[in-house]
Amino acid sequence: MLTDTDKEFLSLTATVTAGYQLFFFLIAAVFQFDKLTDFAGSTNFVIIALLTLVKKGSWHLRQVVLTVMIVIWSTRLALYLFFRILRWGEDKRYDRMRHNVGNLAVFFIFQGLWVWTVTLPVTVVNASDKDPSIQAEDIIGWIMWFVGTIVEILADKDKFSFKNSPESKGKWCEIGLWKYSRHPNYFGDILLTWGYFVASLPIIEGAEWLVLIGPVFLTLLLLFVSGLTILEYEARIKQKLSCASLSLDLRGRRRGFETLLARF
Repeated sequence: MLTDTDKEFLSLTATVTAGYQLFFFLIAAVFQFDKLTDFAGSTNFVIIALLTLVKKGSWHLRQVVLTVMIVIWSTRLALYLFFRILRWGEDKRYDRMRHNVGNLAVFFIFQGLWVWTVTLPVTVVNASDKDPSIQAEDIIGWIMWFVGTIVEILADKDKFSFKNSPESKGKWCEIGLWKYSRHPNYFGDILLTWGYFVASLPIIEGAEWLVLIGPVFLTLLLLFVSGLTILEYEARIKQKLSCASLSLDLRGRRRGFETLLARF
């Protein structure tokens, strides 16, 4: 069974997340302004982590570390995504939502679920009165978070540099970590999210295992809904266009070669 404190904290974070996402949804829907869309998701993590830590007021080492992990990762992500949208001017992911309130609402609902589920481990840990000594699971989880965060930062840096290069237009990124993985940023995101869960294992028991929903939801979301599915579709389109262009080029060269032979 969940403790009364667990229920209180889960209800509080769900309410705050719903209200926060609703606020930014209304801005996006009324003003057709999507430059704050990703910012709304990333900063929501900061609010949930700090709110639960301060509300409980225990300040156990495990609580502080998990909260700092969430704040560092989400703040970095929020600043990066905000700078990116300002630099590029638009995000093609939102083209189909910008003028469709229904699609926009679905996006914000999933974004709210993403925030609430991924923060479940830190919410339950911050709500707990338990404070066992630091264990192997803590260290493993922290290492997973650190590695995942570094991978995500490097992948974002490589992709940003690639996108800003005029020679990269219409091409697939294959520099840095992108030489070894088609989606290293998603790998980093999934790894660090599972790190939150692993680091919460010394605390959770019974029904608190529901925090497993967080990493599972994110993994399924990136693999089958909003992440790889969309990017792989776009990549196939680019590949078809490249193949079509290559075919036209080869046919043109063949005709030129046949014309040259005819002269002899």
